[in-house]
Amino acid sequence: MSILSITLFLPLLGVVALMFIPRDNSRLVRQVTMVFAVLTFLASLMIVPGFDFSTRAIQMIEQASWIPSIGIQYKVGVDGMSLTLVIMTTLLTILSLIYSYRVEDRVKEYNLLFLLLEVGMIGAFLALDFFLFYIFFELTLVPMYFLIGIWGGPRKEYAAIKFFLYTLVGSLAMLLAILLLYFNLPADARTFDVLKITELRPLAGKGLIAALAFWGFFLSFAIKVPMFPFHTWLPDAHVEAPTAGSVILAAVLLKLGTYGFIRFSLPIFPDMFAQFAPIVTVLAVIGIVYGALVAMAQTDMKKLVAYSSVNHMGYVMLAIAAAASAYNRPELADAAATALNGATLNMLAHGVITGALFLIVGVIYDDRTHTRGVNDFGGLWAILPKYGAIAITAMFASLGLPGLMGFVAEFLIFVGSFAILPVPTAIAALGIVINAAFFLWTIQRVFLGPSNPKWLSLPDVTPREMWALAPLILLMIVFGVYPKPLIDIINLTSVQVVSLLK
Repeated sequence: MSILSITLFLPLLGVVALMFIPRDNSRLVRQVTMVFAVLTFLASLMIVPGFDFSTRAIQMIEQASWIPSIGIQYKVGVDGMSLTLVIMTTLLTILSLIYSYRVEDRVKEYNLLFLLLEVGMIGAFLALDFFLFYIFFELTLVPMYFLIGIWGGPRKEYAAIKFFLYTLVGSLAMLLAILLLYFNLPADARTFDVLKITELRPLAGKGLIAALAFWGFFLSFAIKVPMFPFHTWLPDAHVEAPTAGSVILAAVLLKLGTYGFIRFSLPIFPDMFAQFAPIVTVLAVIGIVYGALVAMAQTDMKKLVAYSSVNHMGYVMLAIAAAASAYNRPELADAAATALNGATLNMLAHGVITGALFLIVGVIYDDRTHTRGVNDFGGLWAILPKYGAIAITAMFASLGLPGLMGFVAEFLIFVGSFAILPVPTAIAALGIVINAAFFLWTIQRVFLGPSNPKWLSLPDVTPREMWALAPLILLMIVFGVYPKPLIDIINLTSVQVVSLLK
């Protein structure tokens, strides 16, 4: 068994182990869950020594026949993009579980669902068979539905059902698109192999059928991102989800959408994507400006961070639309690769930064004040100096301050996209100004000014909370100052995808 399969199935082994532990032994449940989460993270790091940094192709492929009669196989592999996303997923799972030590209700079920969710996320990033990808893509839906529906806030049932229905509609659209690809292959060569389908492009030049398949994938991934106007499930899901659920939802699950666009839509439908790129561009720009404006209007910190995600993922979609617009335009290949580098780096930066922001909101809400109102605080930095320093650093990273991770990603997106789509990119730049405005305004209202006497006795961050937050702050600074190692890995995938846009 390869290191990829070990990384993928270790959390599933943890699920099996938890089944044999009495549910009233919460301490052992947490310890076993953490052991398997840490082992999975270490396994994901062990992918790096075997990774060939001199090749752009997907590598370390492991495959085995599964249902040969209809061309389904177990096939996994990794490239620069999926490698970084898998490592981010395994790290954020550990940090979310550290924070989740505060959960006292149904501890066994909570931890079991978290490990099952990790299996789905890792599998979706590694799968190279459409049938396998669809299984893992859907697998992420079920644990998150229960995490929101059982451990969520006052409107948890509504938020969980809305999340489930939105995502399920998109998944069914993608399933139909996958079947269109499958049945348009020669009868004796039908397969769900992603690499073979990418090579053969069975719907190339087939007009309406190709357009339907493209929009099937688009709907599924756009809901997951989420793009405007498919974003309305996101604020409800974030507000009602438990803190760790919000972290994983924003940091990892949203990336399945943008990952799908880069991994599948661009290489398989380059002509269709180029044709419809103006529509995607307009939706991305609307999402950037709209997300920032709506975030500014929020007084609930969780909603503010949720709408900022719509803004930040809009930048990723702008870069992807720019790359699609470079189809059959070799003179724009370098700009397209730069845009995709920025898109992938922003996926990682958003995961780290927004994951930290949701933990920051949880720290003040869950065990201290039980309020998330921006206007309910004031002068909090003087009362909680460690908490204030961490929160302000994360907010500066999210607004794109140079020297932090968010700036590098957005800079690459704007450099690459402006060379291809100058007018939309210039309009999208408004989002940076609004983004900076609402985060600075939030810092002013929450952390500066006179302290609210109501909160004078609040305790600062605990060691457990610091263990959950400190690694994310460190990553923001390290890759903000020196992003080269990440960009070198990501660039392998970006150049490979751009080479297929012809």
